[in-house]
Amino acid sequence: LADHGEKVTMLHTCTHLMLAGLRKYLGNHVHQAGSNITEERTRFDFTHPEKVPRDILDKVEAYVNEAIGKRCVVGMEQVPKEEAKSRGVEGSFWEKYPETVNVYSAKSDDGTVYSAELCGGPHVGNTGDIRGKFRIIKEEASSAGVRRVKAVLE
Repeated sequence: LADHGEKVTMLHTCTHLMLAGLRKYLGNHVHQAGSNITEERTRFDFTHPEKVPRDILDKVEAYVNEAIGKRCVVGMEQVPKEEAKSRGVEGSFWEKYPETVNVYSAKSDDGTVYSAELCGGPHVGNTGDIRGKFRIIKEEASSAGVRRVKAVLE
C-alpha cells in the first residue's frame, strides 16, 4: 500500500472483493501473488495459467460493484490461524502470519459474504463508503503462471 489514505483504503477493500470475484469465476486455484495499491489504481497479481477473457473480467467488475452497492459491513474478527484455514478463509503467505489472524469479511444485510480474507491492512467500514465505480482496465501476464490486473475507481 502506498499509504493508509482514504483512496488507497477504498482500493484495498476493492482488491479483496476482486480476488473473491476472480476465485468465484476462475476457480479456487486463484490466490494473491502480489499487489501494489496507490491513490490512482490497484495492481494485483494472482495465480492463473492463462489470459482471462474480457467477459470474465466484466463479471468480476460486476461482482465488486454489486458488493459496493449492497453497502456490505466490513468487519474484522481475530481467530486462530488453523480455524481460519478450516473455514476456507482466503489467504496467501500463511506462514508469515501469527497463530491468531485477522480475518476481514464483507457481508451484506441479506447474509451474502462477498469476501473473507486474511489481512493486516486498512479497510473501509462499509462498502458503501467506496466512492466511484470499480473498473478493470488491464489484464496481462506477470510471470509464468501469474496474471496481473490493473483496476481503478472512476
